[in-house]
Amino acid sequence: MPSESLRFETLEALKNSPKGKLNYSPDWLEKGEDILAGCVEVSSLSPLSGQILKRLSPRPLLKTRSLSSCVRDTSPEVSEGLSAGASVPISPRQISSPPPVSLHAEDDEQKAGEIQEESVVSPVASPPPAISVLSPRATQMAGCIRMCERKHKAKAKVELSLRLEQQERLVATVSSCESEQLKRYEELMELKQRQEYQSMRDMMEKETQESLGRQEKLREEHRHRMKILNLRLREAEQQRLREAELERQRQVEGRERHRAINAIQEEVLQLNQLLQPRPSTQTDPALDHTPYITRGNQLCSQVSDVVPASADGQFPSVEDLTVAERALQEMRSLVRNLQGEEAQAAERKRKEQDEEEEKKKRHEELKAQQEEQKKTAARSAKEKAKKEGLQTGADESTLKWYSALQDAANQCAQACDELSRAKDTQTKKLKMELQKAATTPVSQIANISGAPLKEAFEKIDKLLSSRPVTSAGKTVSASQHPQGLEFVSYKLAEKFVKQGEEEVASNHSAAFPIAAVASGIWELHPKIGELILAHLHKKCPYAVPHYPPMERGTSVEDYQKILGYRVDDSKVEGQDSFLKRMSGMIRLYAAIIQMRWPYTGKQGPHPHGLNHGWRWLAQILNMEPLADITATILFDFLEVCGNALMKLYRGQFWKLILLIYEEYFPRIEAVTSTGQMGSVTRLKQFLEVSVWFQAPNIIFS
Repeated sequence: MPSESLRFETLEALKNSPKGKLNYSPDWLEKGEDILAGCVEVSSLSPLSGQILKRLSPRPLLKTRSLSSCVRDTSPEVSEGLSAGASVPISPRQISSPPPVSLHAEDDEQKAGEIQEESVVSPVASPPPAISVLSPRATQMAGCIRMCERKHKAKAKVELSLRLEQQERLVATVSSCESEQLKRYEELMELKQRQEYQSMRDMMEKETQESLGRQEKLREEHRHRMKILNLRLREAEQQRLREAELERQRQVEGRERHRAINAIQEEVLQLNQLLQPRPSTQTDPALDHTPYITRGNQLCSQVSDVVPASADGQFPSVEDLTVAERALQEMRSLVRNLQGEEAQAAERKRKEQDEEEEKKKRHEELKAQQEEQKKTAARSAKEKAKKEGLQTGADESTLKWYSALQDAANQCAQACDELSRAKDTQTKKLKMELQKAATTPVSQIANISGAPLKEAFEKIDKLLSSRPVTSAGKTVSASQHPQGLEFVSYKLAEKFVKQGEEEVASNHSAAFPIAAVASGIWELHPKIGELILAHLHKKCPYAVPHYPPMERGTSVEDYQKILGYRVDDSKVEGQDSFLKRMSGMIRLYAAIIQMRWPYTGKQGPHPHGLNHGWRWLAQILNMEPLADITATILFDFLEVCGNALMKLYRGQFWKLILLIYEEYFPRIEAVTSTGQMGSVTRLKQFLEVSVWFQAPNIIFS
């Protein structure tokens, strides 16, 4: 506090003052000592006092000296007093202070006179030491000094008593003030202590709550870290298992490569032996085996350099296997070249015989062409005869086939009707999972090829084989429900046709990968092919081909649905949208009849091959064309499948193209209005290019 600091500064200043340095004894009164005993210095004369006294009174001084010397032996007390008086030093201040002497001059003179009278009147009574040895002036001066000292002592005693009383009163006042201040200070300190105690208790409670929160947070962090550690441990274990599996697979592959390199080395050595000249060819001077033998030895050494590197406990790398395979291929080519040269030498001997055989073959081919031309002329004559009366619908056999396919599709739909209309949650969930497993792989097929296409095919094959398939993170199988296989087959066929209707219609190149998968599935599961044809004929009757007539009692909307139009709320889709969908489905059909699944080892006959495409094309040409739709489907079919038909049927195909251009296309133009000439123009351009640039080379050769 400020007051306390000032108080201590005041006490420190008093302590360092001259009066504060005086020593006070509280027991002076009991001991009978003078209060100023410690403060009064012993009076002493200065060394110069003798000179001063000599100047003042030289004669009495000499007299006193002589007298003192005379009575020194007889009066020891006087001598002691004189010696004491002589030895008392007189300060210059006492000697040179005339005012006190002048003030008390009369008293001093009286006292000195009385002393002299006493000394003169009673010379006998006083002992010899009473003889004054000092001068009157010195005696007077000494008396004055003593009187002055007594007065000063008395005055000092009075002042000291006053000062003591004042000091006692001041001490009492100060002590009372200090006691009050001490009480206030103690109260203030007690208040501060209570406040500090309260704040300390609040702080402790706050810290307790914070510590509890931190402990809870630490527990949560500990639990979280434990979860993370467990996950990391599981991941590490899985990683270890994966690495072990990879290591095992690497060792298996390494052993396979090792065996392959050994087999390659063995085959290379065997082929190298074939490069050696045989006795039958040594007589031919045109053959030189030296370059073949040299290169064969180099390839053998190259393969031998690769084998020791893999025999030291390490597996050969892929590069080593590639080097060995290249050496093997080159060795095979060397053997083939050598055998080719040997064969050429043998062929030279039979050259004349071969030429004769070729002449015979040419004569036979010419005869066959003449016969074909005769048959074509006869057929064209028959067609011209029947030109005026083309069919308005499909053949009876085609309609029977069409009806059988629709009946099979309806039976399949009825067989899975219970699963399709299931109401319980579990069956509905299974139905949705089976439908996703069937449609998702087909939806992923567009312009993909290679491993993704193969993966989609394998998923579909597994599902149709009642094996478990993973779809959307869940494993499902068609065997989980008695009607699961029929349901999956029906939905899968429907999805293939829908892809042609939507995906192929927008992206023509997507027809070939979809057709490859559909053809492969058809070959493994024939029922799927029948369902695909049934759905295709139902949505696009022109794929039969079939132009359904309008029967009695059939409404316009129903008839349009039969023709393939989409009708929603009595609204029929536009002609462009209709033609686009029909084009996509015809393109898919044309791709299916020519595509095969490329990843099978052994391929049998196509389940629905190009012969059906030839049948379709022939039946289309035997039917009266319809406006817009006939030109569209003919152009799409020929653009997709024309090349495959040409390779298979060759001249017959070009004759058919010529027939379309000369006989059938004018009929299409006759039934087509001015606003529907887009598809007709495309077909005309296609036929013109085919006829004028391709057909003459085959027909008129």
